[in-house]
Amino acid sequence: MLIEMTIENFAIIESLTLSFHEGMTTLTGETGAGKSIIIDALGLLAGSRASVDVIRQGADRCHLEGVFDWPKNPQFFALMQELLVNQEEDYLVVQRDIALNGKSICRVNGHVMTLANLKRIGRFLVDIQGQNEHQSLLQADQHQRLLDEFGGSDFQLALTEYKALYKEWQALAKTVLSRKKNEQSYVQRLDMLRYQVDEIEQAELVSGEEESLSEERDKLLNFQKIVDAFASVHQLLSTDDHGVLDNVSLAANELESVASFGKEYELLSESLTTVYYQLQDVAADLSRQMDLLEFDEQRLHQIEDRLEIIHQLKRKYGESVEFILAYYEKISLELLETAQSDGQLDQLESLLKEKEEQVAKKAAILHENRKEISRRLEKAIMNELRELYMEHTQFAVRFEALSQGYNEFGKDDVLFYLSANPGEPLRPLEKVASGGEISRILLALKTVFSTSQELTSIVFDEVDTGVSGRVAQAIAEKISQIGRRSQVLCITHLPQVAAFADFQYFISKTVQNNRTKTTVVELTKEERVEEIARMLAGAEVTTLTKEHAKELLRLAQKSNR
Repeated sequence: MLIEMTIENFAIIESLTLSFHEGMTTLTGETGAGKSIIIDALGLLAGSRASVDVIRQGADRCHLEGVFDWPKNPQFFALMQELLVNQEEDYLVVQRDIALNGKSICRVNGHVMTLANLKRIGRFLVDIQGQNEHQSLLQADQHQRLLDEFGGSDFQLALTEYKALYKEWQALAKTVLSRKKNEQSYVQRLDMLRYQVDEIEQAELVSGEEESLSEERDKLLNFQKIVDAFASVHQLLSTDDHGVLDNVSLAANELESVASFGKEYELLSESLTTVYYQLQDVAADLSRQMDLLEFDEQRLHQIEDRLEIIHQLKRKYGESVEFILAYYEKISLELLETAQSDGQLDQLESLLKEKEEQVAKKAAILHENRKEISRRLEKAIMNELRELYMEHTQFAVRFEALSQGYNEFGKDDVLFYLSANPGEPLRPLEKVASGGEISRILLALKTVFSTSQELTSIVFDEVDTGVSGRVAQAIAEKISQIGRRSQVLCITHLPQVAAFADFQYFISKTVQNNRTKTTVVELTKEERVEEIARMLAGAEVTTLTKEHAKELLRLAQKSNR
């Protein structure tokens, strides 16, 4: 339900705040006063597209704001969770700002929204029915949804179960199709994986192997240099003719002879003695290493061949042996999983056939349920049309098979057909309704569907155009009937419709400082008599027209009891 709406710098409205009530409210006033402008503003709050032309002349932006009660609809709350809108607030506040530079900012409870998401929210808040608009009730692609909503909660539950099954079937069909389409690349992938696994397995790589082999290769390649260096060092250390060891030994003996004369001398002596023993160890190690040195040309070739294998694998699979081994683990696992699923295509196709049979069975059940629902809907619509003095009108729900077999709603393409006059064949609804007939047909449809659509606010924008007399009275009664279930806002020029309202707003425009200004006032009982009398008589209101207005209000009040 719309609680309050604020409009600033929109069309000819400078600033306006309106509070609304439950039940049926009519907006009346002279043509051009701004009644439809208010509805246009409400439409923008519900997600309609806007042009900068709506900004009042002289202003750089317009601001619209609507305060709504929270719709009691599980789908709406799911949408709010999806859009991360705070649901702890008492009301739902929708704001929209449109600037001259073309930028439009939408907010819902302070959260900035895209226009597309605002439209998703708006369809739960407001339903605007207009005489000159292409109504969703007339659009063929909406008829199945309307029929399904009329089916009630049991049918909706069955439809939800079918949708889940259909989704599973489609996902499985996509998997099977993908497997079939990619079967060649799938086989090629298997061959490549097997080749790579075999190649790496045959190499028998060991972590750290490359570094060890490189070191051994360097030793063999520099064998003579190592031999010469070891021999030279060993000679310098161990020659009998004043080698380094002999000289260090003599020096150590000399220091030892004076070590007792001072602590610092003792330390020097100990240090040099340590150096002597270390050099002895080095000389002994050199001797052993020289005995072990052996040049093996065959081993060198083996190492180089092995390193070349590692180099080639690194070029293909990774920058080191460790990377290659990690890659080997990865593709081995993929090959194992692929091998395990290699025989699954037949199983998938079998499961796909089973799912399709389940979809066909549930779709057939939905079809039969829709047939029963359509009979109830036809009866309800025909009753409403008779009450709107269209007793010769025929309404029917027809089913056509889908060209693709099934979709997420079943196997039906639902269309509403209508014959407005005796002798005329039934034709698609959107092709036969015209002029004043649209008003009554839409009203009959809306009266029936309003019980299942759970809309918070329904707006009728001059849907009573082109009718009068008893038809106008019937339209007024129908709109009032809808107002008992939902909040109804109705722009009207008919006194019969205005009389049935629970509340009535009068919209007028004045010129101040050469600028047009729109004002809106809620009428008292006495003021309603004056306004309805004006609607009856035109410019001159007489005592008789006032009495007629009072009579209309009295009869409407009696009918609403």
